[in-house]
Amino acid sequence: MSPHKTLEVPAIAIRQAGKHNLYAFAIDGKQLHDIAQVSRLARTEKEEIEGYQRPEVVSHISEIKTYLESPEAMLPNAIVVAFDSRVTFKPLNADGPGAARHGHLVIPQVDDHNHPGWIVDGQQRAAAIRDADIEGFPVFVTAFITDSVAQQREQFILVNSTKPLPKGLIYELLPSTDALLPLKFEKKRFPTHLLERLNFDSRSPLHRMIQTPTTPDGIIKDNSILRMLENSLNDGALCRFKTGDTDGTDNMLELLFNYWGAAASVFAEAWHLPPKKSRLTHGVGIMSLGYVMDAICDRHRTELIPSKETFATDLEPLKPHCSWTTGYWNFGPGMQRKWNEVQNTSKDIQLVANYLLVKYKNMVWTK
Repeated sequence: MSPHKTLEVPAIAIRQAGKHNLYAFAIDGKQLHDIAQVSRLARTEKEEIEGYQRPEVVSHISEIKTYLESPEAMLPNAIVVAFDSRVTFKPLNADGPGAARHGHLVIPQVDDHNHPGWIVDGQQRAAAIRDADIEGFPVFVTAFITDSVAQQREQFILVNSTKPLPKGLIYELLPSTDALLPLKFEKKRFPTHLLERLNFDSRSPLHRMIQTPTTPDGIIKDNSILRMLENSLNDGALCRFKTGDTDGTDNMLELLFNYWGAAASVFAEAWHLPPKKSRLTHGVGIMSLGYVMDAICDRHRTELIPSKETFATDLEPLKPHCSWTTGYWNFGPGMQRKWNEVQNTSKDIQLVANYLLVKYKNMVWTK
C-alpha cells in the first residue's frame, strides 16, 4: 500500500482519569489486519523481551470461524487495538465536561510490517474473521494511542487477568511492566524479575534452562523456580537482602548463581536431564534444594554471600543420599521410594526437603 494512503473512520472519543483518551469505532473485520498487527512474544538477540501475544490457537480460531460462517453469527465484544502516534483524532465538536466527542480517527495505511496498530485483545477473533469464508463482518474496536510497548503489555495483562491465559505468559511479561496491577500479580513482579535474570543472564547456571513462552525448550518449569524464589524471599536466604533502601537484586543474583552453580557441579550427571529422567530438574528437586540453600546460608550467616565453593563443599556430603536419576530414596524404615516416585506435590516436596535437611544437619552443620 502507498504510505500516504489513509483511512478515516467515524469514532467517539472519551477521556478517562483526566489523561487517557479512548476511541470507539466500527470497521469491517476483513480490514482490521490492514491497520493492525499482532505483537508476538519473543526475545531479542540481547535476551530482551519484545511483544506480548501468544501464538494463534488454531483450534479456537477454527471454532470461531465455523460460527462466523453461520447465518446467526454475532460478536458483540469489542476488539482492543493500540495505535501509535501516527494515528490522530479529528474532533467534530468542542470538548464538553464528561461528554464524548464525535470525530474521525485518521489511520495511515502502510506496508504489512509497519502497521500503526497492534491488537491487544481479540487476536483469535480477528484471525477467524480474516480466514472465514464470508464477504465481510463489521466489528467494534476500542482503541487507545501510545508509543509505549510497556503500556500495551499492561493493558494486555489487565484485559486477560480474568481469562484462562497461561500463567507463564503473564509471568514472563511482568518484569517489563511498571503500572499498578492486581495484587496477585504485584506479588509476583519481583520474583518473576529474578526468574528472568536467572534464565537470560549468560552468567547464570540456569541460562535458558527454565521453560517459558520464549524458551519452550527449557527443561525446568518456570513455576518450580518461581515457588523456590518466593519461599526464600518470604523467609529464607533471599529475604535478608530486602531493605528499605534497595531491592537487593544484585546480591540475590550472586547468591543464586553461586548456589545453583554449585548444585550443577555437585550433581552434574542429573543437571541437564529433563524431569522425566532426573528429579533434580523436577519441581520436587528444585523446591527441596531451595530449602537446603536457605539452610546453608543460615549456617554461613556471617558471610554476606557464600561462595560457589562453600556451597559445593556443603552439598557434596549429600550426594550419596540423593537419588535424582536412579535407585531409591531411603526415607526411613518402610519408607523407601523409587527415584521417580517422588512427585511435585506439597507432601513429597516436604518429605524430600526434610530428609535432605536432616542429613545436612547431621553430616555437615554439627561438624
